[in-house]
Amino acid sequence: MSASITYPLMEQFYTIQGEGYHQGKAAYFIRLAGCDVGCVWCDVKESWDKDKHPLSSVEDIVFQVLSTPARIVVITGGEPFMYDLDPLIQALHGKELKVHIETSGAYPISGKPDWICVSPKKFKSPLPEVMPYADELKVVIFNKTDFAWAEKYETLVSPSCKLYLQPEWSKAEEMTPLIIDYIKRHPQWEFSLQMHKYIHVP
Repeated sequence: MSASITYPLMEQFYTIQGEGYHQGKAAYFIRLAGCDVGCVWCDVKESWDKDKHPLSSVEDIVFQVLSTPARIVVITGGEPFMYDLDPLIQALHGKELKVHIETSGAYPISGKPDWICVSPKKFKSPLPEVMPYADELKVVIFNKTDFAWAEKYETLVSPSCKLYLQPEWSKAEEMTPLIIDYIKRHPQWEFSLQMHKYIHVP
């Protein structure tokens, strides 16, 4: 483990995974700063500018993870694959931790994560070569045209990839009935709810 390798770290915390396939599991979140995808509805816009956040060493990040009973570590952002994650993932694997990544898919994969959740965004499209590696495809539904967007990326993931539709938080009341109707007609998809916002955890 090299203390000389650093990442811009916005925050890290131990909580409950609130979305997708691993919803409800205890997980330690590492939120890296830096993102140029620019989602208008992003709820962590303060993560976009990496220069506003301190650099933290791999050693320090892993030390904080090990102060908890966490067995799953989620690296998110920002856009985590803007950086070479191999040193951080290797260090976490060295402590027998499972590493999950939440990404827009707009940058190449680095390291060997145990689980990759791709959430494609219209503001900066995913790289086609990333999509076959997605274990989970999570599409945020902000308006009706996003269903066609979801269908486009469904064709690019592997047959074993888990498929989720998630209402954008500010439009959940409007979009949720549409998502339910869509899933009833396309049962390969499942509903993802941002549970953490209901139980008031990070």
